[in-house]
Amino acid sequence: MKKPLGILPADAIGRLELPIIPPDIIAGFRALPDLTGMSSDAMDELGVVGVMPASVLKPIDPEARLVGRALTVMNVAATGGVPEAVAGGVSGMAEIEAHNLAEPGDILVLQGVNEVSNMGGMSATIGHRQGELGAIVDGAVRDVDHSRSIGYAIWSRSVSPITGKWRVKTVAVNKLVTICGVAINPGDLVLADETGVCFIPRERATEVLQRARRIAENEVARQAKIDAGVPISELAAQAKRPPSPR
Repeated sequence: MKKPLGILPADAIGRLELPIIPPDIIAGFRALPDLTGMSSDAMDELGVVGVMPASVLKPIDPEARLVGRALTVMNVAATGGVPEAVAGGVSGMAEIEAHNLAEPGDILVLQGVNEVSNMGGMSATIGHRQGELGAIVDGAVRDVDHSRSIGYAIWSRSVSPITGKWRVKTVAVNKLVTICGVAINPGDLVLADETGVCFIPRERATEVLQRARRIAENEVARQAKIDAGVPISELAAQAKRPPSPR
């Protein structure tokens, strides 16, 4: 078992190991032709809340597509003044504690501070080296060209050159966080592509995948009818049918 680095108090670290999401679940979501769109529809039908559009959490690389576990970090605004923090020379940021616990395929999920950077190029480089696929940040990030160049995909609320070293304080790793008003547990499933981000509670991942696959099958059949020239009246009648019961 990995051990914390000691940068944060012991009670600030939650899980040292994340629960396993079966590989077939990960592979199943990756195989969906419209990752977040079909998953979002499935979540609606099942009453699962946790979808954020790309207009809120923006991708730095529109071609990136992620499926993985949530490795969580909570940042808050530092209370002291910037000149005093600079004079002290000690950064309040400690997401490296999360990088230290990461397993290949994890996705950093960071509840952060907006308009100042919660994550820069060096942090992204460390996360990438540890096998993380990328990060979802409810706050600002910077050095996005560097993150993009190394293949570390980031979705964030904003982008800012202003460092968080003197303005942000990390207070928790692998504990419950809130992203855009939705509670996310460490180990929950994260999906992200150019249209948005979906957070799925780990215990509901299987049923969401099953429903999303059904939606995908229906979409394929509908597309075939469109290509075959089926009258619009028939297509419209099919579209009015309610989804299958939960």
